[in-house]
Amino acid sequence: MLQILAVGCGGFFGAILRYLISGWTYQLFGTRIPYGTLAVNIIGSFILGLFLVLANERFVVSDIMRGFVAIGMMGALTTFSTFSYETITLFQDSLFLKAGLNIFLNLACTLCAVWAGSVVAKII
Repeated sequence: MLQILAVGCGGFFGAILRYLISGWTYQLFGTRIPYGTLAVNIIGSFILGLFLVLANERFVVSDIMRGFVAIGMMGALTTFSTFSYETITLFQDSLFLKAGLNIFLNLACTLCAVWAGSVVAKII
C-alpha cells in the first residue's frame, strides 16, 4: 500500500512538472512543433537515467523511493502517449516533415538524455 501511495505522490509532482516545463517551453519556442512534449521527454529521460544509475550503483535507495521517482514522477513527466498522438495528428494534417522531425528528435534526444544521465551519475 505504501508503494502505491509513493507512486501516486510521485505522479502528482511529475504531472505538475510536466505542466510547468511544457508551458515554459511553448512560450519560448512556440507550438508549431510539439516542443513541450520533446522537452519533458528529454528532461525526464535524463533524470531517469541519472536516478537509476545512482540508485543501482552509488546509493542505497528504497523501493518506495524508486517507485516515487522512477515510476511516479518520471512516468507522469514523460509523455510518450502524448508524443504518439501529436505525431499522428501531424501526419493527418499532412505535415510529414514535422512529423518525421518530431519522431527523430524525441527518439534521438531521449536516448541521448538517458545515456547522458547515466554518464553524469557515474562521474558523481
